[in-house]
Amino acid sequence: MSDSKQQAGGQDRERINVHQDYELNDWARKYGVTKDELKKAVAKVGDRAKDVEAHLKRGERG
Repeated sequence: MSDSKQQAGGQDRERINVHQDYELNDWARKYGVTKDELKKAVAKVGDRAKDVEAHLKRGERG
């Protein structure tokens, strides 16, 4: 999986890389959670954005 900012799209848009601060900021803002809450969600359900979103919508923050 590429983490290049020049290669937007594909698999990069479907996964959340918690090791990239700019991605943490973007995804946390999108879901209305803190970066720590986002990291906990990814640790619990994996890095697929759809899974993380569903997890957070259920109100499970960590």
